[in-house]
Amino acid sequence: MAIDYSKNRYFEVTESSIQGKGAFAIKKIRKGQRIIEYTGEIISPEEESIRYDDENMDRHHTFLFAVDDKRTIDAGEIGSDAKYINHSCDPNCEAVDDSGRIFIEALRTIKKGEELFYDYGFEQEEPPTQELIDQYPCHCGSVNCRGTILKYEPPKKKLSKKSKRRKR
Repeated sequence: MAIDYSKNRYFEVTESSIQGKGAFAIKKIRKGQRIIEYTGEIISPEEESIRYDDENMDRHHTFLFAVDDKRTIDAGEIGSDAKYINHSCDPNCEAVDDSGRIFIEALRTIKKGEELFYDYGFEQEEPPTQELIDQYPCHCGSVNCRGTILKYEPPKKKLSKKSKRRKR
């Protein structure tokens, strides 16, 4: 019998000191455990732009999860409790794409009562401006906090053919 990961069996949703509501473990969750599937209405990028106008939002707060360039999950109205898992720059969970379905899995053992987090990591092609950082703030308080849920990683320099060779 297949497990229905859209049902929440591992956490309760209650107030969070980080952001509104949060997900708190109701029992020990082992490293690698698949916790819940991020479900909701599948929409196009065009529909996403219509529903959520970034330029007219004071602060970006949605329950969207981009699956690929053509599909986004909008968990706002009909989504699973995965939408209540908050962001942290020092996460204890991660989002995993399994054939176009998004699952939240534990990166380490999580104790009962501990809040669940994953790094939203909204990828940016260029370093984010201060205006974007202000629109996408992070309040996780971790020592590794970027101050934003945006993530920018500069392109890695390609090694020359000579430096790629293995040395004896």
